[in-house]
Amino acid sequence: MRIEYNIYCDESCHLLHNTGKAMVLGAVWCNKSKRQEAFKRIKEIKENYGFKPDFEVKWNKVSPAKTDFYLNLIDYFFDDDDLHFRALVVPDKTILNHAAFNQDHDTFYYKMYFDLLKVIFVPDCTYNIYLDIKDTRSQHKVDELKSVLRNSQYDYHDQIIKNVQQVHSHEVELLQITDLLIGAIGYLHRGLHGSLAKSKLINRIKERSGYSLQKSTLYKEDKMNLFIWKPRNIENGK
Repeated sequence: MRIEYNIYCDESCHLLHNTGKAMVLGAVWCNKSKRQEAFKRIKEIKENYGFKPDFEVKWNKVSPAKTDFYLNLIDYFFDDDDLHFRALVVPDKTILNHAAFNQDHDTFYYKMYFDLLKVIFVPDCTYNIYLDIKDTRSQHKVDELKSVLRNSQYDYHDQIIKNVQQVHSHEVELLQITDLLIGAIGYLHRGLHGSLAKSKLINRIKERSGYSLQKSTLYKEDKMNLFIWKPRNIENGK
């Protein structure tokens, strides 16, 4: 009997010509049987702070008036042993040399998604992957990612990658937590300092995780797993 997990994925500044150099992909995952418990708890936190249950948690909504609310959400993530997070950071996408690797930015994007998720996958488990709807090309992205992931896992009978689908983030609480965490990491790696509220959230994540968020963690880190991607040096053959 395979254990089934749900993975909630989001991305920040993933397009080649977005403003902001740092590209961040992130995922929160948990046992499928625990998802409703997590959804319920996040809605309770919203209500405790006077927000409606359908209020959408987003990094770009962080403000001084909402600081305690967002700190509480971060603490909830770290206190719940069923929740896990991994992020992949490309610190400066403006220096990428796609031509040298005979690829375009879309191909690079799928490679990075594979690098994000490969650490999460266990061959004898099953995974449902949920992506936030971003643009008109979203369905193509879903189909391509599903193909890349299944081929990478030799999953020709769809036993490991059971499902990859788009969802609206305002309907999925754990996807909102992904948005919050990758927003914090992206803000840090872009060298931004303009918001005291956002800086407080980043400091709380550092404190709770025990990491600087600026270096890769150990490969098997299970709670706050970070991978800071580095380009290969063509001239040195690396």
